[in-house]
Amino acid sequence: AALLEMEENQITLDNLEKGADNPAFSSMVSAPFPSCRGTGAAQGAPANDVFQGEERLYEECDGPCGESKEEKRGEGKGRFSSYCRKALQPASKAKRFCKAHVKVLKRVLLGLLGVAYLCYFIAACWLNFQRALALVIMTAVVVFFICWSLFKKHCGAKVLLLLRPVWKGFQKVWPWLKWLLVVGHLGGLITWLALDNSRNPEQLISLAGFCFLVLFLFACSKHHGAVSWRAVSWGIALEFLFGLLVLRTTPGVQAFQWLGDQIQLFLGYTTAGSSFVFGEKLTEEVFAFQTLPIVVFFSCVMSILYYLGVMQWLIVKISWLLQVSMGTTPTETLSVAGNIFVGQTEAPLLIRPYLADMTRSEIHAVMTGGFSTIAGSVMGAYISFGIDAASLIAASVMAAPCALAMSKLVYPEVEESKFKGKASIRLSSGEEQNILEAASNGAAASVGLVANIAANLIAFLAVLEFINSALRWFGEMVDIKGLSFQVICSYVLMPVAFLMGADWADSPLVAELLGIKIFLNEFVAYQQLSTYKKNRLSGLEEWDGSRKQWISERAESITTFALCGFANLSSIGIMLGGLASMVPERKGDLASIVLRALLTGICVSMLNACLAGLLHVPTEVGDCVTFLGTANFSSTSYTMYMCCKQLFASSVLENGTLSFTGAWAGAAESMLCLTQCCGHYNHTSCAG
Repeated sequence: AALLEMEENQITLDNLEKGADNPAFSSMVSAPFPSCRGTGAAQGAPANDVFQGEERLYEECDGPCGESKEEKRGEGKGRFSSYCRKALQPASKAKRFCKAHVKVLKRVLLGLLGVAYLCYFIAACWLNFQRALALVIMTAVVVFFICWSLFKKHCGAKVLLLLRPVWKGFQKVWPWLKWLLVVGHLGGLITWLALDNSRNPEQLISLAGFCFLVLFLFACSKHHGAVSWRAVSWGIALEFLFGLLVLRTTPGVQAFQWLGDQIQLFLGYTTAGSSFVFGEKLTEEVFAFQTLPIVVFFSCVMSILYYLGVMQWLIVKISWLLQVSMGTTPTETLSVAGNIFVGQTEAPLLIRPYLADMTRSEIHAVMTGGFSTIAGSVMGAYISFGIDAASLIAASVMAAPCALAMSKLVYPEVEESKFKGKASIRLSSGEEQNILEAASNGAAASVGLVANIAANLIAFLAVLEFINSALRWFGEMVDIKGLSFQVICSYVLMPVAFLMGADWADSPLVAELLGIKIFLNEFVAYQQLSTYKKNRLSGLEEWDGSRKQWISERAESITTFALCGFANLSSIGIMLGGLASMVPERKGDLASIVLRALLTGICVSMLNACLAGLLHVPTEVGDCVTFLGTANFSSTSYTMYMCCKQLFASSVLENGTLSFTGAWAGAAESMLCLTQCCGHYNHTSCAG
């Protein structure tokens, strides 16, 4: 108590001259200072004497009295610090224990989490295995890669040592064995294609288009004699295998369809945020509030995945496969693999420290990869249009090996790369401190992308309308009605659309969308494609007079693959601006390469479209007699249109008598179904 009173006295005396109240008066009267020569206050002197002698009193007390105060204060502080040390001893001991046994504690924690997940996994499988099938597959994949990494870490060197004699023997026979394998695979592929397309020979047109595009790119090659045919052949082979897996095999179709459904479900969560900010009415009716928030959500998720290292892991695994098979360098392979998930300016950031030392061929590969694919964030927007998610994912995956292959065909390597045979390239990672910062940065970074998309849509649609108005005016001067940019593209690019596999009747619309994608923007083209798809699914008639309202399902698939890429004229500025900011000293090289890379990127998307047309499986309509017999004709659908079309084709009008052939010949409800179909669609049978 005495110590606290002394400290209060010292504080309050500072304010004496300012006229502040001095509570030290009472304490000085009641608590005399020993060893002080002036003791008037201690002997009961009047208050005035105390105030007059206060300055002298404290001057005299600077000696032994001051030392006594300092000693007491030091003792108090010492006692307080000792109390703190005693109170914090358990925490300090726990901290030292954790530091000393950090590995053991980490293993214990992981073990507990593993046991908890195992119990959850068993319970999920026990309750409903079919429902838990996706969980089983994901768990199996994770366990496989964990076991593989452990095996490689502890036993990889020993296994390589044991297999070294086998590898040496294999290298001796490889020069003639590889040609035997090439001939065998080519023969098997040609035989399979001939048998597979025997019922749909028109699909072989896509194969002819594929060969034509490869030959065209070879004709545009910078150095014809330096082409690495290993990279070209392996890239085409991997592209074909990916396409075969996704479009033809039952597990591949189901897996990618499931993945597409999950992505659509995942993107649906955007509504929770956008409806809260903009309201449900705007979110449901206005395009900007319906589609653009998806870009924000997807960008946020991608940033979190980058922070957790998931995206880096995926990119490294894909790039390893491409690098080992195609013989490309780690830098260009990593960038192209990254383009599967991120955009044309984000993927080069993965290899930013190495861009200055890369060869022209490697930079060309980086640019081609950016032009040949789309970013995951805008993919979400296209899926929201109604574009098939599985096709978009497949197109992005197939584009990676094809982009590398065609890049090495158009711009072969003639320089000595500094990264040839380099064991590993360090991937750059984000600077976020925690997952919340990563999510916030991802959402903030998407603001510029959203604004860019909105601004481009406004600008390009306005420019397109201006161009069409100008073309119509010029056309009317020479009596040409309805001249527009789309009409010009439909005529110029119609042969290309036909070579990709579209029917001749669908080729003008496919060519129109292709022209919009190349000269304007793929966003606008996908929006128009979604309109055609909605018209088809809603069961509208294929032709409205001389205007085609939708394209076939096969043409839709071909167009989806052909549009999947950033290869358009406006992307040249984006690509040059992004790369030039990273390596300003190489602006000249970038400008000399970009147009060749743009052409290669356009052709890569078309090559993917050719494979989609070649491997397309027509959808069977099913039993139309049963369908129309039980259908509700209050609304139409694509299946109803196709079944009504089949019914019209089977009806025969002779001498005023209407009869039916085929499956409808003995059906009792044939006439009733025909009447219902005539209520929605026009046909000559309806006139009878």
